[in-house]
Amino acid sequence: MKEIYIILTYTRTLLSNIIKTYTKDEYTHVSISLDKGLNGMYSFGRLNPYNAFIGGFIHEKTDEGTFKRFKNTKAMIYSLEIEEEQYKKVKEKIKEMEQEKETYRFNIWGLFAVSIHKKIKAPRTFYCAEFVKYILEEAGVELELPEIIRPQNFKDIPNKKIQYEGLLRNFKEEINK
Repeated sequence: MKEIYIILTYTRTLLSNIIKTYTKDEYTHVSISLDKGLNGMYSFGRLNPYNAFIGGFIHEKTDEGTFKRFKNTKAMIYSLEIEEEQYKKVKEKIKEMEQEKETYRFNIWGLFAVSIHKKIKAPRTFYCAEFVKYILEEAGVELELPEIIRPQNFKDIPNKKIQYEGLLRNFKEEINK
């Protein structure tokens, strides 16, 4: 068995505040990581920390980009055990998408459609929750997530373990204790 990490965050950006207003969810963004230190953390989000509407596939870091700019980002980090073969598939799919990241776009229309309980999907487009769900499904990890997915839905996955809750900027200090 191998562990992957599901990272739920709320940055308090304008866009995350808008999402929080219409969903009433505690967390408005989700990422996936292959390592406990969150060095390999991936999602779909803003390519530039100063522009929420130009987005795509991103390799996130807890102390760079948007998370560095928004130091009071709240986080909930879960670990999830998966089979070795599933882990390998997750890793391969992320690597493939990273190599072709210029061909992917942020699904802004799909993100806003969630508020009216609709799904809008275009080829090679994702918002964060669609991406994490897609990666897990491609690897054969069965989580019974809803079709119209929000970051908060990842709180309901079975067999997860809470690793951390608090400010994202303090996470690395906590795991090094």
